[in-house]
Amino acid sequence: MNYICKNLFLMIHIDVIRKHADYGFEASDAYGHKVKLDTSPETGGKNFGVRPMQMLLMGLGGCSGIDVVSILKKQRQTVKEFSMSIDGEREQGKDPSLWKHIKIVFHLKGKIDPEKAKRACELSIEKYCSVAATLTMARCKIKWEVKVENADSDTDG
Repeated sequence: MNYICKNLFLMIHIDVIRKHADYGFEASDAYGHKVKLDTSPETGGKNFGVRPMQMLLMGLGGCSGIDVVSILKKQRQTVKEFSMSIDGEREQGKDPSLWKHIKIVFHLKGKIDPEKAKRACELSIEKYCSVAATLTMARCKIKWEVKVENADSDTDG
């Protein structure tokens, strides 16, 4: 990897600006992508956006999803549909209140060998996904399972 690519990979810039009431923020990256963030109504928020800790779970899903699809494509598996459901439990009575347990269910449909799907998910969560590694380093236990529905035809329907 050349010097410019390394620096682009390592240097990240995010702007966060308050946009709505007391706690409604909008975050944007250098490419113009925007995300609305807020706290819960119970703590003074107005449902302007996603809660920051839920955003972390969304990041986990995006990071792992990219890994899984990339690995399966390299193995010449055809992923027609892919979704994930993620549930998390946070520590109670602590500040900061970290994620304690996360459960991910990977739902895949296509011409996919279930063992390859399982291995792709395992590699993502245990080796490649930076968000999963960050959560694990914060003592979060991540459990996961894979559900594969084979679609033998090449047509949608």
